[in-house]
Amino acid sequence: MAGSRRAARMGSAVSGGSAAIAFLVAIVTNYVTAQPPEWAENTVLVWSAFGALAIVSLGLLFWERRLAAGSPDDGVRPVPLGRIAAGRHSMNPPTVSARVRGREAELERIGTLVRGPGGGMVVVCGAGGMGKTTLAAEAAARARAEGRVVVWIRWRDDPEQLGHNLAQAAHILGLPESRLEEARTGRVSLVDAVWEHLATVKGWLIVVDNVDTPTQIGPGSGPPAAYRGWLRPHGGGVLLVTSRDTSPQTWGPDAGLLHLQPLADNAGGAVLLDAAPHAGTEAEAEALAVRLGGLPLGLNAAGTYLSVPTSRHRTFSAYQHALEAEFADLLGAEHPGAAADPEAARRVVRHTWDLSLDQLHQDGYTLARPVLQLLALLEPAAVPRSLMTPELVTDATGLPATAADVDAALAGLHQYGLLHTPETDSPEPSSPAMGRLQLHPLVRDVTAHTLTRPEPTNAWLAAIDEHLARAVEATTSMPGRTGWPTARLLALHLRSHLDRSTQRDFTTAVRTLDDLADALSDAGAASEELLLRRHVLDAETRLLGADHPDTLASRNNLANTLNDLGEHQQAAELLRQNLADGERVLGPDHPGVLTSRNNLANTLDDLGEYQQAADLHRQNLVDSERVLGPDHPDVLTSRNNLANTLNNLGEHQQAADLHRQNLTDSERILGPDHPRTLSSRSNLASVLFRLGEHQQAADLHRRNLTDSERVLGPDHPRTLASRNNLASARARLAEVGRRRWWQLPRRS
Repeated sequence: MAGSRRAARMGSAVSGGSAAIAFLVAIVTNYVTAQPPEWAENTVLVWSAFGALAIVSLGLLFWERRLAAGSPDDGVRPVPLGRIAAGRHSMNPPTVSARVRGREAELERIGTLVRGPGGGMVVVCGAGGMGKTTLAAEAAARARAEGRVVVWIRWRDDPEQLGHNLAQAAHILGLPESRLEEARTGRVSLVDAVWEHLATVKGWLIVVDNVDTPTQIGPGSGPPAAYRGWLRPHGGGVLLVTSRDTSPQTWGPDAGLLHLQPLADNAGGAVLLDAAPHAGTEAEAEALAVRLGGLPLGLNAAGTYLSVPTSRHRTFSAYQHALEAEFADLLGAEHPGAAADPEAARRVVRHTWDLSLDQLHQDGYTLARPVLQLLALLEPAAVPRSLMTPELVTDATGLPATAADVDAALAGLHQYGLLHTPETDSPEPSSPAMGRLQLHPLVRDVTAHTLTRPEPTNAWLAAIDEHLARAVEATTSMPGRTGWPTARLLALHLRSHLDRSTQRDFTTAVRTLDDLADALSDAGAASEELLLRRHVLDAETRLLGADHPDTLASRNNLANTLNDLGEHQQAAELLRQNLADGERVLGPDHPGVLTSRNNLANTLDDLGEYQQAADLHRQNLVDSERVLGPDHPDVLTSRNNLANTLNNLGEHQQAADLHRQNLTDSERILGPDHPRTLSSRSNLASVLFRLGEHQQAADLHRRNLTDSERVLGPDHPRTLASRNNLASARARLAEVGRRRWWQLPRRS
């Protein structure tokens, strides 16, 4: 019977059914080859026992196969899971070589969750290069220093390997081998067994790093937000996931998202000083950090370069200056192994965003890369969403595009942190939301650097210029203040539009900039207007000459903008030069000369030179009525300005008479809601206030404020001035009322 005992031991290593069959074989073998015992001579008994054993063996075999296959209804399958050791494990977090700067709030939030009584799931998300892995490694190091069990898992697009790693993590935390055996044989779901155990254990931290393809996590095809897969927020410890996917819809309502933003200037400067403490001052380090957009990957690359004694550029200032001419060598250089090795690509500024763009393309966002490239060819400033149309994409790239395609591409870029949508500083409740698109400075620089060939870049830029001109035309034709927010964004992109214009279309490009600058003037956006006015004047002076009529008009416009910004002396000098040149080149009665004289008088008035200003305004009013006619809008402006200066000289009654005439004519010629009519009413109210007609002044200011809020908006400078004027009139009325009460005789 030695053979039967050896067969039984072998069978225990596999299955009960197989062991029974082996036992029967042994009995038969012994029966036919050895001397049978006495009871074996009873053939009925022998064959009855043999038949019973055979039936039991077959039943055990079928039962084993049913267990291995699992029930067809519960979806449980055997798991190809190897033996797992619960002792020392190799899934340790990477070492953080330098101090983590600027992430104190995020680290404290993770630490609080790890130390808390419950558990949860935290997703550290953001664009490539934001330092997600570094932050997670620092959080893991702090948790381990506090005595927590920490397990680090790197996602490699392999759900089976992730399952094995999480099973090992659960085994480290006490998941019994018997439970794993049940998963191996298909009696339970491995993912459920792992998370049922993790829910009972407190105080652990499991990090799953670089989950940039969360839809592939598994098991199965369900979304991560359903919490039926490997990533769940229901453990007794903390599951920390790092990912480029920033969408709350991906991770579900129970996952806390830590969306990393670029480092603040001081934190970015500190990163550089940590790496290269002798490369310059704190201010110089912060300036370089600003140029690098606070991107940790770019800061680390710069710091590493500056720390090498043999580098050509050894200071923060020298490196920043070199970036403009040597970007390709410093941050835009290709890594030889990045195309084949995603881990290498993550560590190189030139390649890190290619991983996200490749993933978006695989996910069906085929326009994500060309849309990003188009945005990179614009200026490093926010772009109005209305500019990024399907027509622009098709005209530039030749690719078919629909509105839905462009929407999807922008949504994908936003989801992976390559594009953000900054909010307006003070959105008006009554105005429609106006979308803005903006790239991180280094994302823009690197993307533009990849488009170094003359074609298709020149064709793309031509399409951009065509659509910029269309956008300005559409914006300036909008009624009221509807187009003003878009105008402010377009201003920063039109300087390059003018620079790219050829001699043939230069005049058209200048007209585009002038139209937008006029809209910005109406909007009270003097800073943005100034950028365009300076650029136009410089270009016309260079190409047309200082005495060209267009150049004279542009110099006049620039002076007005400077005066609006409070630069009265500089504006006066420009206008004196312009008036003299205009009278010499165009003649004293040219409308442009009349405008220049009017503007010089306004500036002198702002400088307190009231008498000289009044003399110029009187001359200009007489000449304007003679040359342009009494109902010309410029005549109304000239009369209004003369009345203002007379008011400053103390001639209040004469000023009031002129303002009354002007207000009547403005309402008749321009309409009651025209901005000039509003100004005329405000000026009349101010003069009446000086004359002691406080109630009449207050009534006019009240009406003007209501109309200004409706026509110009609540935040327009003229509306703010109107509100201030009404407040002054009311305060004066209240003061006069109190004085009169004290002067009343007492009743006897």
